Amino acid sequence: MDKLRSAFGFAFHGIAQAFRSELNLKIHAGISVCVIVAGLLLDISMGEWIAIVLCIALVIAAELMNTAIEKLADIIDLKPNKDIGLVKDMAAGAVLWCAIGAACVGLIIFVPKIITLF
Repeated sequence: MDKLRSAFGFAFHGIAQAFRSELNLKIHAGISVCVIVAGLLLDISMGEWIAIVLCIALVIAAELMNTAIEKLADIIDLKPNKDIGLVKDMAAGAVLWCAIGAACVGLIIFVPKIITLF
């Protein structure tokens, strides 16, 4: 049980540290709060909530992985390195891809609901 508690502690420490140090994670978290408030105000369905929660989790997880890759790459080689730069760009691209997908899901869910308000 102590090993399990310790593992969760390390994980939560990593998440907290990333949120303290990474602007993009703060931006994603802020957008997530706005989306959750919009979902509450627009009374989205259970299926729509599932899609929203999965998208939020995916984007935050991708950003955490990107942060971890960037930190590790910086430890490996502090001077400019074309290959490490490409790895960092690919990790950032993965986050962008997830965010675009999440935005599309958000548009599919929220645009029709917003249109009906007018």
